[in-house]
Amino acid sequence: MDITIAIPTYNGANRLPLVLDRLRNQIKTEGITWEVIIIDNNSRDETGKIVQQYQKDWENLVSLEYFFEAQQGLAFARERAIKEAKGDLIGFLDDDNIPALDWVYHAVQFAREHPRSGAYGGQIHADFEVDPPLNIDKIIGFFAIRERGEIPNQYRPEVISLPPGAGLVVRRKVWQDCFSQSSSFVGRVGNSMLSGEDAEVLLYMYKQGWEIWYNPNMHLDHKIPAKRLEKEYLLALIHGSCLPLFPLKMIVAKNWEKPAIAFKTVFGNLYNALKYKIKYREQLQQDNIISQCELQIYISRIAGFFYYLNQKLKPVKKLF
Repeated sequence: MDITIAIPTYNGANRLPLVLDRLRNQIKTEGITWEVIIIDNNSRDETGKIVQQYQKDWENLVSLEYFFEAQQGLAFARERAIKEAKGDLIGFLDDDNIPALDWVYHAVQFAREHPRSGAYGGQIHADFEVDPPLNIDKIIGFFAIRERGEIPNQYRPEVISLPPGAGLVVRRKVWQDCFSQSSSFVGRVGNSMLSGEDAEVLLYMYKQGWEIWYNPNMHLDHKIPAKRLEKEYLLALIHGSCLPLFPLKMIVAKNWEKPAIAFKTVFGNLYNALKYKIKYREQLQQDNIISQCELQIYISRIAGFFYYLNQKLKPVKKLF
């Protein structure tokens, strides 16, 4: 089978229909063998029933399968998808990602044209429910928005430049060969916004010589509800996204590089945070959301160093 479209979801009953309707109407898929699988990550709503309704009148040429993964966390849902998928490729869509009508076609075509690509993402466009704050472009990347032009280009994993998990396509065997262990990052669960589970896998692929690409022909819209633009959510999102940066850098850094990276992470970001507070003091005092988010980036990068140390010391603590 060419490709499996895997949709991890948690309480996605209201969101899934838009995604499934778009997948059911994909064009230019003649000659492509594919399937759709739903990984229900311990939902408490009607997600299972919604999928059952779609299964009754789903296109026979493309199967729609449902799997329940009780262990909550996006990392566990993705690992379950890897286990259940039949496709040589796996295209991950979140339940708020609306793919273009030719998304499946371009996902398969790119793999054929770039045989050394272990994984790749496409263009992700923001679909805000309400008007976002001014200068949202300064933090737009934290919403997994990617618009890197119309020419295919490679990401730079060595500096943690990577595609997000939304709309990510991977070669299943490459994932299995390069990343057989469980992820160090569970993913966003409950009140925790800690991410990094997708980036970790991609870094291990890169270390094994696989390329990580941007495919401009794969378009999808990321629906962003109003609540995700609230101050509390934005600060938590940024903190959870920046906290894994130092641990991720340690995966690809050479031993002799690590002390310098640690120094720059702590003291470089401390310097930048202090400089930012002085320069944008008025905006911060006026409770400007974007300014507070930008300051949070520096603070959370510093915290990532101590998060890494704590994770490393845990096995030592257990011995005593």
